[in-house]
Amino acid sequence: MERTLSRRRALGAIATGTVATVAGCMSGSGSDSAVRISGGVGPLPMVEVWADIYSEETDTSFDISGGGTGVGVSDLFGGQVDIAMMGRDPDDDELDQGLFAVPMLIDTVVGTVNVDNPVIDEIQQHGLSRADLEAVFTREIETWGELYDVDVDEEIEVYGRSDASAAYKQWGDFLGGEDNAYTESELEELADANHDGDQRVAQAIGSNENAISLNNINYVYDLESGELEGDVRPIPLDLDDDGTLSDDEQFYDTRNEFLAAVEEGTYPAPPAREMWLASDGGFEDESYEFVEWVLTDGQQYVRDNGYVPLDDDRLEEVQEELADGPE
Repeated sequence: MERTLSRRRALGAIATGTVATVAGCMSGSGSDSAVRISGGVGPLPMVEVWADIYSEETDTSFDISGGGTGVGVSDLFGGQVDIAMMGRDPDDDELDQGLFAVPMLIDTVVGTVNVDNPVIDEIQQHGLSRADLEAVFTREIETWGELYDVDVDEEIEVYGRSDASAAYKQWGDFLGGEDNAYTESELEELADANHDGDQRVAQAIGSNENAISLNNINYVYDLESGELEGDVRPIPLDLDDDGTLSDDEQFYDTRNEFLAAVEEGTYPAPPAREMWLASDGGFEDESYEFVEWVLTDGQQYVRDNGYVPLDDDRLEEVQEELADGPE
């Protein structure tokens, strides 16, 4: 069932740095009776869609803002929100402080370049391996010609994130492998420039033919058509590192193809990642009912909004965890 009513509004709010608010049937933003949510900008568009639909069905009101996973967790422990959106797994310190979280969906990021990149044909024909991308982001390889041994002298300009980005953390985990992950600060120091938020990274890539970065796929594919229509292109992964893309590795033409590859496990995790909804201690009252709905009826809206729903086994496990609450 297709319901994407809030996604363009949410992405636009992120782009301009404004607070994204879903009022539903509430009489005023910030009402004490609203379910207050803040946190990761990656899951924000989907949570906005869920809140719109749920408010229509139940008259529940919502006050929602982004700011990043760290902001959401801080707001949660500070009593400013009821639910934090998280673009990464909770860490041990957060759990020790009483954070209780359940995954809501699977999201992913992908390496990105400009549509007029000087070696775009080679990128789309051969892709890049994890090791290639690591060499680029750590500045071991500095020109586009070095990647494919072609006569291209343009220097690679690496863009990173200046905000506390869960997506950037996942990218660092992917680049370094499980035992040698790069921290956000390490990648920031190596980058030519860092940008605040996914939208600004996409804008920077779209205006520079020599740039490379990473983006959530909702900033790569057109919001409505799911096609590649803008100035940003995904970097196909050469998963077996053989210098070419097999038929099984070519799934980047549309968002639906890409999401299917994530769902099947062809596209790796990381950079695919579970996203979470978190509470301080345990979900209560309207917040609990909303999260319960997200993990049941709400899952039907996930694919149409550029994410991957949790599979049935994972959903059953998570539903039990929600019902049991914190230990």
